[in-house]
Amino acid sequence: MTELVRLSKRMSELGLCSRREADEWIARGWVRVDGKVISELGSKVLPHQQVTVERQAAAEQSKRVTVLINKPVGFVSGQAEDGYTPAIALIKPENRWAEDDVDTQFHPTQLRSLVPAGRLDIDSVGLLVLTQDGRIAKHLIGEATVVEKEYLVRVQYSKPGRLPDADLRRLNHGLTLDGKKLLPAKVTWQNEDQLNFILREGKKRQIRRMCDMVGLQVLGLKRVRIGKVKLGKLPEGQWRYLREDEQF
Repeated sequence: MTELVRLSKRMSELGLCSRREADEWIARGWVRVDGKVISELGSKVLPHQQVTVERQAAAEQSKRVTVLINKPVGFVSGQAEDGYTPAIALIKPENRWAEDDVDTQFHPTQLRSLVPAGRLDIDSVGLLVLTQDGRIAKHLIGEATVVEKEYLVRVQYSKPGRLPDADLRRLNHGLTLDGKKLLPAKVTWQNEDQLNFILREGKKRQIRRMCDMVGLQVLGLKRVRIGKVKLGKLPEGQWRYLREDEQF
């Protein structure tokens, strides 16, 4: 006997929306199961049942914005903490990149439900994604995500000489954080004092902790790519909208 699952969970599994969006749509009567409108929160379905959404849901989803910020040092990714300013405070008309060619007018309502899809430490800079679209958030930070994140990391070796090749191999695969083995990474020298990191996970302060394990001190850290979307020429402290032709 196949088990019943919450309708909101099933909608998320199908990639229709996030669970939060699913609950909103169910409450508005925008969701059908096998052709029948389901408007009761907490409803359950069988995996083989057909789930569809009304056009209003798709229209509302298409209006949701995704913003890319080049976050400076000193801003936190999410909620304000310890007196530090959240990155969302940068999203105002005067900070919009002059070369942003997306035909979307900024409106304060776009700040509603705009959440960071991933972290970037307060002392790190570079590409930060904030989105109203639950599908994008799930794709970037969901449990099953394999989206690559690329970083340029300026380092200083704490011992005489140069980092041994064996320790570079450990950075690529062989380190453990919080009792769990890290996924294989791609770590290469960009130049004599800068490493290029490509990761498929994002544990708290992961790169700094990895470097510390092999005797490297991080002097600067910049995220330059998430999936297929690059930071490019976006100036520090400015933002732009994700274009329709861009996908992570």
